[in-house]
Amino acid sequence: MTGQKNYKKTLIACYLGYITQAIAANFAPLLFLTFQDTYGIGLEKIALIPLTFYLTQFLIDLAATKFADKTGYRFCIISSQVLSAAGLVLLTVLPELLPAPFLGIIIAVVLYAVGSGLIEVLISPIVEACPFKNKEGVMSVLHSFYCWGAVGVILGSTLFFTAFGIAKWKILAVIWAAVPLINVFNFISCPIERLTEEGESMRPVQLFKLPIFWLLILLMICSGAAEATMAQWASAFTESAIGVSKTLGDLAGPCLFAAFMGIARLIYGKMSEKMDLTKTMLACGILCAACYLTASLAAQPVFGLAGCALCGFSVGIMWPGTISISSQKCPKGGTAMFAFLALAGDLGATAGPSMVGGISNVAGGNLKTGLLFATAFPLILILGLTVLCGKFKKTK
Repeated sequence: MTGQKNYKKTLIACYLGYITQAIAANFAPLLFLTFQDTYGIGLEKIALIPLTFYLTQFLIDLAATKFADKTGYRFCIISSQVLSAAGLVLLTVLPELLPAPFLGIIIAVVLYAVGSGLIEVLISPIVEACPFKNKEGVMSVLHSFYCWGAVGVILGSTLFFTAFGIAKWKILAVIWAAVPLINVFNFISCPIERLTEEGESMRPVQLFKLPIFWLLILLMICSGAAEATMAQWASAFTESAIGVSKTLGDLAGPCLFAAFMGIARLIYGKMSEKMDLTKTMLACGILCAACYLTASLAAQPVFGLAGCALCGFSVGIMWPGTISISSQKCPKGGTAMFAFLALAGDLGATAGPSMVGGISNVAGGNLKTGLLFATAFPLILILGLTVLCGKFKKTK
């Protein structure tokens, strides 16, 4: 009987899954200068590390539309934890074992990026398939754990390096690897249901024929772009606009951004039954546009910092909200739909920051000009939600 199953254990495993993804995405960037000094790796190669991570994750999102249902959720999600732990541990070993340290780093990054990609595709449908009440709220709280993971990695690593020195980073990598390793046992024993009955899920070709599917993909691209652009450039923006140190820049920039994003997801998770999701996302889109305008146009640094922090709050429910709307509008979308949504989110998260960086470079290194351009992402999201409220309001 499903009523006797402990789905709270499933939820806890998924919480730790998102924390694992946050570790994978945020730990290595803290070590870029250490890699450069220790292994003599040039900055041009260092830049390939995040590119490799996100490209691998992007390809896994795409491939998961083919194999996730066939191999089963449990096998794939357990594999995600094993690969994440293995990648973090091998990050401490392979650079020393291989003739080219950079190759060792890339192999380790690919391994935990594969794990991160599987997490991104599978965690949401696993929770969606559980018989929880108030799915929208549960999904919002679930996604907040990526934010708390990011805050924990940045703060925890900063404190560790302050106390023991950056030279001890390998010990910390093994400590972080313990999170997915322990979580393997949670996913082995927790109940995992199918999102749809066998044979009932829509095939990709069927999804592609639905106009609403492409609108949802657009919303996801804009959500990913609006979130990742400020998250990625927050540290540089804080340092350049306020003139603080790199450590304070990381804490006041991406760490504060992630904290506000997590708070927004928690608040919506607790109040979602009293709020209309689409209208709330519209309000957040307007706030997000205002935050980008404030960050890019404010003359006083304190207002720029406020725009950066509140931007985290404004984008908080965009990603999980789009997933919840997609589940409502396309209940038979199945794993393929979740995989394509993750793919679209990653596309936005990759293209958005890159476009802002390119525009800032053309503007003579003026990051505010690039962030002003980024206002387009929440504006397009607002337009898409308006169309959704009108043309597709009655879509089932």
